[in-house]
Amino acid sequence: MGKHLSTLLFLVTLLIACMAGAAEVEPPAPTQESQSGQEPLSPLSVLSITPVEGEPGSTVIISGTGFTENTAVFLATQELSATIIGDRQLSFEIPDSPAGLYALFLKRDDGTVSRSFSFTLLPKKPIAIDLSPDTIYSCTSGRDREVVVSGHNFREGSQILFNGAGIRGRFLSSESISFIVPQVAGGLHQVQVRNPDGSSSGVLGLMIDAKPEISSVTSGEEYVNYYNLNIDGRNFQQGSTLVVMEERSLELVAPQLAVDVKRLQSGGGAIGVERDRVVYINCNRFIYQRYPYSSVPKNFKVQVLNPDGSESAVVSVSAP
Repeated sequence: MGKHLSTLLFLVTLLIACMAGAAEVEPPAPTQESQSGQEPLSPLSVLSITPVEGEPGSTVIISGTGFTENTAVFLATQELSATIIGDRQLSFEIPDSPAGLYALFLKRDDGTVSRSFSFTLLPKKPIAIDLSPDTIYSCTSGRDREVVVSGHNFREGSQILFNGAGIRGRFLSSESISFIVPQVAGGLHQVQVRNPDGSSSGVLGLMIDAKPEISSVTSGEEYVNYYNLNIDGRNFQQGSTLVVMEERSLELVAPQLAVDVKRLQSGGGAIGVERDRVVYINCNRFIYQRYPYSSVPKNFKVQVLNPDGSESAVVSVSAP
């Protein structure tokens, strides 16, 4: 009996020891998710890039998943700051870098990197804003035909496109370039700037005023049987016609006036009339060699007609 009691006490002691050992075992450590109280981050991925090409200064929007406030955009090795738009979108501004094809990818602050995508950085297009002056006269020459184009993004070696044809420009700065207007017909002409990379600006309009204009008529040298009338103005041409309109009285029942018209072509005599002629000096002056039949001043009118059909205003003159 004593032997059985000893065995029973041993078993009880052993059981108590085992239960005490089990109580001392530490529970498993909590997972990272339970420690932070936050859900694990989604994989960093890019679903779309809009647009997939652009000029410096343009905005690009990237849609995807796994974005955080510290997600950066990389264009090749250049890190760009990004703006989080929402859980699934961020945007960035294209930097002022050379044109070309770049690898674009995202990098999160925990070191996660997205897959890379190809992004085309386009050259900056020239922007033409203004012409100074925007109107020139046909008969000007040299530096008087110089026009300055104002705008942005001009480069050394930029060309002027005049009605689509390239002519040399004089680079002044990234915001201005000048050129000499070629000798062309009057009217509205198109001006653009083309950079060396082939990009072109929008079109500006340049007006070339070819309409003749008489500013003054004055007496000049006098000779035995004729004298000179100096007709000054602008946009006169070799081959222009001077129209002379003289009034004369008709002896009828009631007094009436008739108008005699002479047409004198510069470089020749009067059409159908002898002696009177017009000498072309330059685009600003004609000399009208007038053969009067009387030294008494009389009133008449003159007008200049150019070969293209444009005509000046009619000017009144009082001379013999």
